[in-house]
Amino acid sequence: MSTPPPAGSDSANGTVSTSRHGKVLLVEVDDGKANAFSVSMLAALDAQIDAAEADDGIGAVVIAGNDRAFFAGFDLNVIRGDDRAAMTELVTAGGAMVRRAYGSSVPVVAACTGHAVAAGALLLLGCDHRVGSDAPVKIGLNEVAIALTLPDWAMTIAKERLSRRHLQRCVANARLLDGSGAVEAGYLDEAVNPDAVVDRAVEVAAELAETLDARAYAGTVRALRGDVLASMDASIDRDRAAAA
Repeated sequence: MSTPPPAGSDSANGTVSTSRHGKVLLVEVDDGKANAFSVSMLAALDAQIDAAEADDGIGAVVIAGNDRAFFAGFDLNVIRGDDRAAMTELVTAGGAMVRRAYGSSVPVVAACTGHAVAAGALLLLGCDHRVGSDAPVKIGLNEVAIALTLPDWAMTIAKERLSRRHLQRCVANARLLDGSGAVEAGYLDEAVNPDAVVDRAVEVAAELAETLDARAYAGTVRALRGDVLASMDASIDRDRAAAA
């Protein structure tokens, strides 16, 4: 990969930085820990997809984590806390972000730099192409193992993207998989040397940006994924209304 221009930081969340690589916007997230989702982090990611869609010079987005994790899921202090409104706000914001990636008018590529569990694994399912580490990382939906259930929007994207053969094991049995296992199950499209994950993701994104017609891609996404996106929207809206 060529040397990127100086990275910019999103003022809404100092853990999110961006750089341009030709027609690719690389969005890197590092909270210094395991990249647990907060509402502000999700808003910062959403803003970067907004920026990419509004810029004719960007043809694809890469979302990358830090050396430890892609994303570790939702902040469990909020999920297990007493503030039901805060919990609902976080979970529905996560659902909206996964849906945003899956419905984006520009391809979104994941650079899964480490572990990706719970909502982190769900974001993988919302990305067009997923590059991960061929390493003993942990990737998967572990909710049942930690006494949680998937919201309807999450079940929808899991059924859409995971291999039918692995769905029971991945969702109901909460199995966490390494890089190669995650490829077989459908969380990842390829697993490479851990040091090459971001470079490979940018390479894939650059190829998509060069070869796909932007208008045709956006229209095809609406046609191909419209029913799933509408189902996710309805689920997120129901969850918000129930908590109001």
